[in-house]
Amino acid sequence: MGESARRDRLVALLAPVVEAEGLDLEDVTVTPAGKRRLVRVVVDRDGGISLDDVSEVSRSVSERLDASDALGNSPYVLEVSSPGVDRPLTEPRHWRRARGRLVKAALTDGTEIEGRLAEADGEGVEIEAAGRFAYANLAKGKVQVEFKRLDDEDDDEDDVADGDEG
Repeated sequence: MGESARRDRLVALLAPVVEAEGLDLEDVTVTPAGKRRLVRVVVDRDGGISLDDVSEVSRSVSERLDASDALGNSPYVLEVSSPGVDRPLTEPRHWRRARGRLVKAALTDGTEIEGRLAEADGEGVEIEAAGRFAYANLAKGKVQVEFKRLDDEDDDEDDVADGDEG
């Protein structure tokens, strides 16, 4: 069985298990790791996921894999995680989850746009200072990593009372 066919079979097997936990299955990969295989399952949902979510879905995915013959008799190591910030924005749900973030997107006509993602709905996205774009016109997008400058932090720390020398 080819890698593509194996991946498709694993997606079909695991998607209902992940969805039953209230999560979206974003990716499944299998890579050789010595005599074992490393099975990476990437899950997400609106609002993000917690360690408890990862633990629950990991248990459910492991039970489903053990009950099937999808991996044959070979031992495997299961890794369940959320997508990293470098995940490309390819689905409407990815764009929706990036609302408020700085994004850079390549358009199908070859131009690039960058700005804060103001809105993402079923039809497309609104990027501040760039405009509205239908998903059909977006080749791919990516969230840009932003580092907060120290002088941008809230001034709450300056509210400490003076003269409290104990």
